[in-house]
Amino acid sequence: MNQKSLFWVIVGIVIVFLLYGFSTYNSLVALNEKVDASLSEIDNQLARAADLLPNLEATVKGYAAHEKEIFSDIAKARNLMLSAGTVSQRDEAAGELSDLVGRLLMLTENYPNIKADARFAQLMDELAGTANRITVARRDYNEAVRKYNTRIKTFPTKIIAGMFGFTERDYFKAPENARTFPKVNFGQ
Repeated sequence: MNQKSLFWVIVGIVIVFLLYGFSTYNSLVALNEKVDASLSEIDNQLARAADLLPNLEATVKGYAAHEKEIFSDIAKARNLMLSAGTVSQRDEAAGELSDLVGRLLMLTENYPNIKADARFAQLMDELAGTANRITVARRDYNEAVRKYNTRIKTFPTKIIAGMFGFTERDYFKAPENARTFPKVNFGQ
């Protein structure tokens, strides 16, 4: 093999490596954007829930004015949803929303008239629907993170990911209270 042929072989190998590097970089960017888009969807649903809470609070106040704790919890949940910045803060806000929906449903047991209020029923349906959409968005986010993290940990992509600063992303995790199954008492 003469020097000219060797030169073109080396140039060809360099071009293949460069093309692989560009392709890998672009796929990592796309996966990272998918993770960001999934996280943004969670933010959208948390903002939607935060917008629903003041209307729900106003409706409940007419029936259960002396239930001060629920109103402070509504305000706390709304503030958490609006100020959540990190994945763990968003996770906490989503958990707070789920807890709040459950407590509001228990409130209807103490105040049966509130169930008959069409506005309350509509708001609770919207809030429960939003909580479900948050659950779906969290699942989609975790799937996007799984694909991204798997990709940046595999060889040889790991080398390119390290060169360009792609780092592992955090998963949404279930809150501690969701890991224990509630005890059910059927009057025994």
